[in-house]
Amino acid sequence: MNNMKNIIEILDSGTVEEKIKNLEFLSDTNNIEIIQKIISKLDDADIKVRGEAFSALVLNENNISDLLVNNLKSQNKNIRGYTALVIANRNDANAISEIINLLDDQSSMVKACALGALGFLNAKEAKKAIYDSLSDSNLEVRKSALQAIIDLGYSLSESEIKELSKQQDSELKRLLVRIRKESGPKGI
Repeated sequence: MNNMKNIIEILDSGTVEEKIKNLEFLSDTNNIEIIQKIISKLDDADIKVRGEAFSALVLNENNISDLLVNNLKSQNKNIRGYTALVIANRNDANAISEIINLLDDQSSMVKACALGALGFLNAKEAKKAIYDSLSDSNLEVRKSALQAIIDLGYSLSESEIKELSKQQDSELKRLLVRIRKESGPKGI
């Protein structure tokens, strides 16, 4: 119990190095309080701490799916978005419907993360929501939707490609070239 208290204190107020050192050894924990604290570190000010928290959650072989899914409803956009990516990296297809719900999020970052997660999870049931995201007002969300379409092996019509090509963005154009090249008899 005292050790758990120390870990939580360090994750709350330790130095970056102390937080990282502790997170490196927490990937096998099944303690709900510690797992929730690790999830909270997905919003740490330091990118190295966020990355180590991400790794600890992905590598955790315990059944932490319910905890992760509950955090898709967090008030914090970083926790919502990065948790969707953790779930995808854990290949937890049971959370697809909850991740689809994130496509209506107010945060463009969360929507982009959700699209990445859906593409990675090969979420065929998200097809309509992914295509709908092509008309999002945010360019990063549209690029993430295109990547998900590519990941799922879908295609776009020539008119959709032309419409998206009007954007002056090199990454978007690169994705459109890929989709044009990979489009074939798969259809929409």
